[in-house]
Amino acid sequence: MNTEYSEQQRATIAQRNDAFRRTLENCTVTRGIATLGNFVHDVCYAVRHYSQFTEDNDPYGEHDFGSFSLEGQKFFWKIDYYDEAQKNWCDPLSDDCHRHLTIMLAEEY
Repeated sequence: MNTEYSEQQRATIAQRNDAFRRTLENCTVTRGIATLGNFVHDVCYAVRHYSQFTEDNDPYGEHDFGSFSLEGQKFFWKIDYYDEAQKNWCDPLSDDCHRHLTIMLAEEY
C-alpha cells in the first residue's frame, strides 16, 4: 500500500475497486466460506453491495477491505493488486494491474 497517493488518486483507486468488487470476477472464497452452502450467495451479495467504509476500516480511502456480519458470523473481504503474471504487487493505478478479491470468515484471517 502506498501512503503517498494524493486524495484524487485514492478516489480513483476506490472507484476502480468498487467497480471490480461488484463483478466478483477473479474472486477466491476460503474453505470456511465454501462450507456455507447456499449461504455463500448471501455473503457474496453483501460483498458486492458493501458500502460501510469509515476512517476506521478504510483509513486510506481505497475501498480495498471490508468487514461485516451476517447471521452471527463475521466476514472479511480484501482486494490485492498483482502484475500480469499474478506473482508480484502492482500499482492499483496502473492499467496493467490485475485485482484479486478474497472473501473469508474473520476467524480464518
